[in-house]
Amino acid sequence: MSNIQQTPVVEPKSPVVELVETQGHAGSEWLSRYSSSLMGVFGTPQRVLVRGAGCLVWDADGKEYLDLLGGIAVNALGHAHPFVTSVIASQLSTLGHVSNFFTSPTQIALAEKLLALADAPAGSKVFFTNSGTEANEAAFKLARRNTGGGDTKRTKIIALEGAFHGRTMGALALTAKEAYRTPFEPLPGGVVHIPFGDVEALKAAVDETVAAVFLEPIQGEAGVRPLPPGYLKAAREVTARVGALLILDEVQTGIGRTGKWLASGDAGITPDAITLAKGLGGGFPIGALITMGEQTSSLLSAGQHGTTFGGNPVATAAALATLHAIESQGLLANATAVGEHLRSALAALPGVTEVRGEGLLIGFDLDADAAPAVVQAGLDAGFIVNSPGPRTIRLAPPLVLTEAQADSFLAAFPAILQTAKDAS
Repeated sequence: MSNIQQTPVVEPKSPVVELVETQGHAGSEWLSRYSSSLMGVFGTPQRVLVRGAGCLVWDADGKEYLDLLGGIAVNALGHAHPFVTSVIASQLSTLGHVSNFFTSPTQIALAEKLLALADAPAGSKVFFTNSGTEANEAAFKLARRNTGGGDTKRTKIIALEGAFHGRTMGALALTAKEAYRTPFEPLPGGVVHIPFGDVEALKAAVDETVAAVFLEPIQGEAGVRPLPPGYLKAAREVTARVGALLILDEVQTGIGRTGKWLASGDAGITPDAITLAKGLGGGFPIGALITMGEQTSSLLSAGQHGTTFGGNPVATAAALATLHAIESQGLLANATAVGEHLRSALAALPGVTEVRGEGLLIGFDLDADAAPAVVQAGLDAGFIVNSPGPRTIRLAPPLVLTEAQADSFLAAFPAILQTAKDAS
């Protein structure tokens, strides 16, 4: 798209340089300091990154990388987007934080904007959080309030095998991966995981005892697996029949990632709630729970949930700026076009067995268990990608990615894959 504005590559002039001496320190030195000062829940970092511009980042040793992961679908506008950074600085210099005894114009304006983008019916509301897992935690509590009446209480929550909804305790109960769950059991009870994409299994599982069904339109952490056509519509029908909530986790798939504001936008349904985060703030931490309609929105009342930092003026200003930039730069169309180009070209490459996804959320499988080695070989070649499985590579680049940048990765990938196979 001709109107995409890539951030100029300039040396930063920031007070941060004075607070953290980044110059003259090798990556190995920073990693040594990391291991002695930070908790090891993320393992050893792959690189120490010191600055970014558009789709490019640089490490402490001066090496340049094309960022095809975007902070795992977070940096929708790339790095150091001039409009977003100016809005954040302006808002922070005006009003940075207020307690939830107060509100701000940016908070109200962002809520109104999200309701409009979600085509939410009258009576819909927004609750702001700091992250995706917090948005799903709020949705979990919303589901707990949908108890029903009479002799049969709704106590169960349905999620899918392969699901990832976060790592806080309620969100972790919804997450399927045993390696994440087992160390922290017992988790909040009542969650049942059913086979992915199986409509008959869904119909069999959802009855009058179910409070909610949680679904990701595309499972990102499971390797970019889209729900099959018609599944969301079937889920809407079965949940509506028994009074269960249909809650869509669009933390990774929302805010233009698939070339639409919401990946579920063309499913022809209205869910009861949607969770958002990642790309919403363009890199600034913010998440949201959107409740659809007055009945669902009234399930959580005053004092039943809260947050200290969620929806603060700076975060909501960052999100408003991000949404404006996506609209004004035509980035939904760009994500669609560049995504189609990438998927088509990847499918034609030797060693690639399957390509999945929408827009700029892409997963592709290899003909060997070489994906982790591809990540390393890609770094060595100047590309940042991710391996959610032994044979799967995930791409979630900034929505400003150009076709020329995509082509640079496509040209380099055969050699990257061969290097990875040799290393494996």
